[in-house]
Amino acid sequence: MKPSLAAMSNLQGAVRLADWGVIRATGNDAASFLHGQLTQEIVRLDAGHARLAGYCSAKGRLLASFVVWRRGPAEILLACSADLLPAVLKRLKMFVLRAQCQLEDASAEWPLTGLAGDAALAALGDAAPATPWQRSVVADGAELLRLPDAAGLPRLLWAGAGAPALPPLAPEAWAWLEVQSALPRIVAATAEQFVPQMVNLEVVGGVNFQKGCYPGQEIVARSQYRGTLKRRAFLFDSDAPAAPGQELFAADDPGQPAGLVVAAAPAPDGSGWSVFAETKIASLADGVALHLGAADGPRLTPAALPYAFPAAEA
Repeated sequence: MKPSLAAMSNLQGAVRLADWGVIRATGNDAASFLHGQLTQEIVRLDAGHARLAGYCSAKGRLLASFVVWRRGPAEILLACSADLLPAVLKRLKMFVLRAQCQLEDASAEWPLTGLAGDAALAALGDAAPATPWQRSVVADGAELLRLPDAAGLPRLLWAGAGAPALPPLAPEAWAWLEVQSALPRIVAATAEQFVPQMVNLEVVGGVNFQKGCYPGQEIVARSQYRGTLKRRAFLFDSDAPAAPGQELFAADDPGQPAGLVVAAAPAPDGSGWSVFAETKIASLADGVALHLGAADGPRLTPAALPYAFPAAEA
């Protein structure tokens, strides 16, 4: 669903991301501890980049997803959904044991602001990272991360105080851009619902298959290498509102759910909703009609993803 040119002008600006929070890990073993817990390579994470990562249960289901970056040799920040941060922080602390790693909620110290559009790049000037997942340190020690573009617009994550004075961006507008990016963000309503590949986490660089063990690693690896992957996440347009955790139903099997909404947001021009949802690959390939909430619910219309799946799945 491509918004009108007038609507695109409303996608330029800055918004405080109240639905995000930040966990801080400090100590000599912070990197090695997180390396053993997350789907991403953390030990070799350099200070110039951020990475996506997942945190799985022993069954390989995502408890949370993170944007991770290193502030120094013994300090790492992890941005995640605020509604699941307390539970995830508590769980991570249970496994620290003798490691020299302290974990704490640093959301108040590191408030996150989303910056979008060419106006944001112009305001940042040379401080703006040039490519996705680059990190830079800006005025007063704030952190700046370049996110992948969405709907053709640049996006950045500002961590800390002193965000640039830009026109206010509506939270719903940022949420729409987040959906359009098709980068999975796990929230409380979708925790423990997906193996990473079901929401394309490895496609967008959030899983490292050479890094070694972490909770659920065997199941994640089996899904990748044994040809058992049967579900993916796709973008859809809808005339009706949708919400994370809402079920999808397929016309050819209306008696049971066919998938789950990962993220959804209203289009900026009021023309409907954009939905990022997980479902059976075969159903979509066969053109089976998918409906939101019930077998006779609003129909979902497939939309183009901003990235391609591996050639073997094409």
